[in-house]
Amino acid sequence: MGKKRPERTERRARERAVRDLVRDREKLAKLSPGGAAERPITVPSSAVIEVRIHGMTCPQCEGRYKIVDHRSAGQGMRPVDVRCDRCGTPRTLWFKIVEDLPN
Repeated sequence: MGKKRPERTERRARERAVRDLVRDREKLAKLSPGGAAERPITVPSSAVIEVRIHGMTCPQCEGRYKIVDHRSAGQGMRPVDVRCDRCGTPRTLWFKIVEDLPN
């Protein structure tokens, strides 16, 4: 066996760094508002949800989301399945409908 080729070692190090970055961005996306049912984005009505989604970007590539499925989970919770137009990453965004009542 000969010595490891430096270009192969460098390539593997770059690939590991990219995988780590993807993993870290996914963790951050799950911790951000709307990333989990425990941290929904509050909206006044379901009509606002699609507008909000079209204003959001993918944490991986900054691409726009395309809505795949919009459903009701009860108690005002709305999970919305989306997919990035650029990189194709699927994600579920969580919304909670909270009525604004006058004082």
